[in-house]
Amino acid sequence: MVFVRHAGSVAVVAIAAAVGVGGCADSSSTPSSTPSSITSAAGVSTPPSASTVTVNGAATVPPGAPNPNAPEQVTPGDIPDNQVFVPYAPPGAVFEVSVPQGWARTADGAATVFTDKFNAVRIDARPRPVAPDVASVRAQEVPALATAPAFSLGDVTVVDRKAGKAVLVTYTAGSPIDPVTGKSVLTAVERYAFWRAGQEVVLTLSSAKGADNVDPWRTITDSLRWRV
Repeated sequence: MVFVRHAGSVAVVAIAAAVGVGGCADSSSTPSSTPSSITSAAGVSTPPSASTVTVNGAATVPPGAPNPNAPEQVTPGDIPDNQVFVPYAPPGAVFEVSVPQGWARTADGAATVFTDKFNAVRIDARPRPVAPDVASVRAQEVPALATAPAFSLGDVTVVDRKAGKAVLVTYTAGSPIDPVTGKSVLTAVERYAFWRAGQEVVLTLSSAKGADNVDPWRTITDSLRWRV
């Protein structure tokens, strides 16, 4: 920077160096030779890849690294407050239940499944001579449920709904692998078993773990109505 001051016919010129003493730059601005992240051409920084560990000739995940085979954690999808529900009854059924309008409907054997993103409502109906209870569900149903990937049992209880009592099983599990993405999503599941006059209706409600669907799930389970 140059400053010029005129005092009569004498010009005084002062020159200040922009650099520090000795003209050396600050060494703290020098980049490290070992990068803590890698910046792509799009300007996105990502940490360097972790090395794999080979044990008995097989590559394994190093300690502390994420498991690529674990169900994917996704952003939960809450069912909107303005979701409309419509009654549904399979042909010849002795019951009907309200399901979310606009969801995709598919058949899985004798079951009917309604899905939207990571949310699902599954309806199973079958003859059962004796009403289920906590003990029978733990002994007969939970072992089959536990075959799902990443299964973790919550609890088995009896709850009251408008159609009567239901045995509720809560658990988390990995969803079936998506044939398009090849990924599995960790889901929170509520399974309600209703019974009347030799007929069992099972409503299985699932969503991505962390979603707040308490009210929609209550609307559906309270909507079950026996026709006889």
